[in-house]
Amino acid sequence: MAISYNTAFFPHTSLGDMKYKVLNWVNRFSIFCFLDNNRYPSSASSLEVLVAAGAMETISGQAGDMLSAFQKRLDKESSWWFGHLGYDLKNETETGLSSTLPDEIGFDDLFFFRPRHIIRLHEQQAELMTVDDPATIWEEITGLNEAPPAQLGRNPAIQSRLTREEYIRQIDLLRAHILRGDCYEINFCQEFFARQVLLQPLKVYRSLSELSPNPFSAYYRNEEKYLICASPERYLRKKGTQLLSQPIKGTSPRYPDDADQDYSSRNALMQSAKDRSENVMVVDLVRNDLSRICLESTVKVDELYGIYTFPQVHQMISTISGELDSSIDFASIIRATFPMGSMTGAPKRKVMELIEQYERTKRGLFSGAVGYITPDGDFDFNVVIRSLFYNETSGYLSYSVGSGITFYSDPEKEYEECLVKAEAIIKVLSA
Repeated sequence: MAISYNTAFFPHTSLGDMKYKVLNWVNRFSIFCFLDNNRYPSSASSLEVLVAAGAMETISGQAGDMLSAFQKRLDKESSWWFGHLGYDLKNETETGLSSTLPDEIGFDDLFFFRPRHIIRLHEQQAELMTVDDPATIWEEITGLNEAPPAQLGRNPAIQSRLTREEYIRQIDLLRAHILRGDCYEINFCQEFFARQVLLQPLKVYRSLSELSPNPFSAYYRNEEKYLICASPERYLRKKGTQLLSQPIKGTSPRYPDDADQDYSSRNALMQSAKDRSENVMVVDLVRNDLSRICLESTVKVDELYGIYTFPQVHQMISTISGELDSSIDFASIIRATFPMGSMTGAPKRKVMELIEQYERTKRGLFSGAVGYITPDGDFDFNVVIRSLFYNETSGYLSYSVGSGITFYSDPEKEYEECLVKAEAIIKVLSA
């Protein structure tokens, strides 16, 4: 099918209003991906808004040989692809691992689609790539009347897989593993969930993005399964021959109504020996991963212990880059670097075994990645955190939060950090 290209201008409509028109339009499709930078200033930003809707072709399945199968399809022709890598793709990128924990959302370990429509939004300008008539599509989008979000309905009855006391016991057991030398640091997560929920995912996404506008936000649907994501973290970007990773380790709460306390919280994070220790561990892990596929002596730390402020939290973010060996393909890059170190720990294989042993449910798409691949072979993927997951058929609603555990971790403080990370989601569900 021939692709039509069209550029349109909307000088009398704000970017925010146009985003909501596109959201309303894309919501009619059974498969779509809406990626939003939320005007976050960064030299590493790729695009402000990138949207894909409708599937001309899909490739999906569980860990086994999915990366090789997808790579064969990528090698056939150059095209845009949007989709996700689920956490349990680890069972393919690392031999000998398995997953037997329950999963009530049901995302595949790998899913990508070749879209029928692609939209890129900038200030007062939109670019449309479509196999249909671009004028008709643009008329559909601009003709939609934007309405304010309605109430979300009855608050879902959220339950936890772990009580506070159980969580603390699990952390103590993990600290014992660290003391024995099994690992140095582990990202331990817990799930919160509700059943028989009637949700309007678009309205929840709008509310979450307004409350917590983060640079790697995503509204993503695969048939009955939805991701509502307000992630601040990039997993991996490829631009030309450069790979860039920006892991987050280190969190402190915001105090928007008290500037002095907010500054103190930010400064405490900057000075925290524990958070610096966790951060440098994941930096070393990412450097090691990238060195497997990058040219010798090109992997470097561009920024260490950077402190960045988001609506709900302050975060410690480091940036690592490297020059890719031109013979390395997409599947090889993912095998070398996935899952991301910020959501596992070190050493990676051992902590993934412990995660399977001590967590109560499969992570699924949580701590996986959502993003896109361009016809040139460039790509950009987030880390799926600060997210809601919803299965429309079963009514199952889920969100997970975690933190990096070291021997010096205080279990009660780690529990409180999890609640801080989930604050925006809790507020949205309590609206």
